[in-house]
Amino acid sequence: MPRYTPEQLRIRNQSVWTKVQIILAPIQFLVFLGGVAVTVLYSLGTIENFVWVTWAIFFKTLFFIVLFVTGAIWEKEVFGMWVFSPEFFWEDVGSTIAIAVHFLYFIFAAMNVSEKELVWVAYAAYFTYIANAAQYLVRIYLEKRNEARLKAAGMI
Repeated sequence: MPRYTPEQLRIRNQSVWTKVQIILAPIQFLVFLGGVAVTVLYSLGTIENFVWVTWAIFFKTLFFIVLFVTGAIWEKEVFGMWVFSPEFFWEDVGSTIAIAVHFLYFIFAAMNVSEKELVWVAYAAYFTYIANAAQYLVRIYLEKRNEARLKAAGMI
């Protein structure tokens, strides 16, 4: 079911925040790949210094926060709400869960949880990011199909 009205599509396509998201999302994916690589290499014993795992999840969390904030600005511009607009509700829920799991890493680290357990929390954070990113990719695909239908019908 399409979630953008023709007017919302126009706003989305003209928004500087759409461009910001298009630039930042692939960078976040590269940071994710680096973080997973560092965490796997630590798990395999190739990297011995655990601080690299923490720095990797730190930068991944930082990018996630930047994308969430710029996404909230975008959502306000397109849908009129900062977060949890009806049209974008589940994407926001997914992002909130993923950010919470990323933050959980630092909460557990502050509680002196073992490195072995922190590695699993890092993997959980990366998994929630992938699940959330997949949700966005499906949405983009479906909305591009809807946009093509609206163009063919002369509605935009």
